[in-house]
Amino acid sequence: MNKVTKLDKQLSKPTPKTARRTESKEVRRKQLIDATIESIAQNGIAGTTMSTVTETAGLSLGIVNFHFESKQKLFEETLVHIAKEYHQHCLRAYEQVGPFAREKLAALVDAHFHPDVCTHEKLAVWYAFYGEGKRRAIYRDLIDHIDDQHWDIATELCQDIIDHGGYDCPPAKQVARTLEALLDGIALNILMYPESYSPADGRKQAHTYLAAMFPKHFDMPEF
Repeated sequence: MNKVTKLDKQLSKPTPKTARRTESKEVRRKQLIDATIESIAQNGIAGTTMSTVTETAGLSLGIVNFHFESKQKLFEETLVHIAKEYHQHCLRAYEQVGPFAREKLAALVDAHFHPDVCTHEKLAVWYAFYGEGKRRAIYRDLIDHIDDQHWDIATELCQDIIDHGGYDCPPAKQVARTLEALLDGIALNILMYPESYSPADGRKQAHTYLAAMFPKHFDMPEF
């Protein structure tokens, strides 16, 4: 019979020193991911190298090589980071409002324009990865996974609103898919024309579509 020693128990628990090392590692990785976001926003994916990332972060090349085995791995982790941030922000918005489909759909739409996720840098990175999606399946798969989750939720909410309002309109899947395409296009306009097209403008356009489809549930915004 194996005997669990006091030493075994100590090794099985994280010590304060180990916890500090783990925290320090996560802080450093986050610092490098933030620097990658900034570099891609400024230089594009093709112009972003381990050197541009370390220069932006103010760290040595050895540090980035220690935390990420390759530039490709760093890029993948960066995409996962912004995708998770966006997804979690949308889910929080969805869960924090009331139980009605109208409230939840409005919260999901508004979450796209929140200043935590709708920044020039993050939009630039998001669309940079979109552009690479055809050549790199891993990027496309990550983006599709997030898009599919949001589309499924939006489709269900649209169906509930259609049933509740008795609307004679296209199927819920088509309404949700059009809304998704509209949000993508609005985000691109915010990225390309920041001086004349703001997140607030984009939110109004998205709500205009909702009001046109579901006039009993959404008010037409004023421009």
